Amino acid sequence: MDVVNLDQPAPFITLDGSEIRELLAHRNSGLRHQSLAEARVPAGGCTQAHYHARTEEIYLITKGTGLLRLGSEEREVREGDAIAIPPGLVHQLWNTGPDALHLLCCCAPAYEHSDTFLVTESR
Repeated sequence: MDVVNLDQPAPFITLDGSEIRELLAHRNSGLRHQSLAEARVPAGGCTQAHYHARTEEIYLITKGTGLLRLGSEEREVREGDAIAIPPGLVHQLWNTGPDALHLLCCCAPAYEHSDTFLVTESR
């Protein structure tokens, strides 16, 4: 049985600059086709604009407020919002609140650095 508590995984910084705690993936469980991680963006911070060629993502904002850009669209996001991000769509997330922005990120196939492509466009 694969059960991981959020306080167990050591955090690391992904290519987009967010702090990640990978909860479940092929690296630590029986899963082979998806992954689940918690990401944190500090107050005043943002991720770098990027896309994934193969991976689709679902973000679930669990704490805080932010501004999310998907392609050419921007929208304010807050706790409870679930966001679908298809493969190939450039996306970027800014923390607009006074505290860290927390979100769960589900990726299918599982997150890999090699499928993350940074872009230079920025707000």
